Amino acid sequence: MTNNDILKKLRVALKLRDDDIVKILALVDFRISKSELGAFFRREDHPKYVECGDQILRNFLNGLVIHMRGPMPPKQKSTPKGEGRKQKKE
Repeated sequence: MTNNDILKKLRVALKLRDDDIVKILALVDFRISKSELGAFFRREDHPKYVECGDQILRNFLNGLVIHMRGPMPPKQKSTPKGEGRKQKKE
């Protein structure tokens, strides 16, 4: 199964339109036009067919995670052991 097949199947299963996929890719700062995206969904024997690379599929999957779950909350700084606690005064 090619990256194009995976992208097509996810598009159908999640009922995504080209606009949605462009927005999902934008979530991970990956810019692509609708015409570039459309080339991935063509038949392999079509003259304008383009093979979907690993980087594009990876960015789509990472963007899809953000789209479905939301962005990760920022990590809190961890303090070394003993710091950050109030000491009892005796």
